[in-house]
Amino acid sequence: MTFEPAACAQFQEVFEQSKAKIRAFPGCRFLELWRCKSPDNIFMTYSHWDSEEALEAYRHSTLFKTTWAKTKPLFSDRPEAWSLDLESSTKQAQDDDITG
Repeated sequence: MTFEPAACAQFQEVFEQSKAKIRAFPGCRFLELWRCKSPDNIFMTYSHWDSEEALEAYRHSTLFKTTWAKTKPLFSDRPEAWSLDLESSTKQAQDDDITG
């Protein structure tokens, strides 16, 4: 999401006010906000959902509509969203025994 540079702090405030509610939404397992180093007016949310249905339920919820109404006017470019499938990972499972 690309924001007007002067609107970044306002977007961060909207995210801070909404993040616990989004994270508590049924089916949301994980939520992060990432910011581009340069230019620093580009942000990305990264979330994990139990299913496409859970994500779609969020996208049609009052919470999403309310958050989007506050966020949309702050954009300086058309936002993009993707739903992705994990193809490969080097992440170590938490319960794996690392013996070197």
